[in-house]
Amino acid sequence: MSQAPESVETNETVETRGDERVDLLRADTNNDGKTDVWVVDTDGDGRADLFQFDTDGDGKVDITMVDLDEDGTPDEVVDGDGGLPPEQLPPTVQA
Repeated sequence: MSQAPESVETNETVETRGDERVDLLRADTNNDGKTDVWVVDTDGDGRADLFQFDTDGDGKVDITMVDLDEDGTPDEVVDGDGGLPPEQLPPTVQA
């Protein structure tokens, strides 16, 4: 697994490859009913280039990583949503 850059800027807007937002994956890793991980394709090629993480379980993005050249190594890592807040999912019902 590749290493992310050591410095994380606060309130920095990140550049993505396109203007679209197609969520490829959303995951609730701590089973609290809120999304914790968003994996996004911003240029419509079917490959993820934007990754967002809620690390403290409050339902808000804490870390954003962008892989502009889609080589598997993050090109940008920023604190917060990087100007790209995810769309909120409607409440789900679990059986």
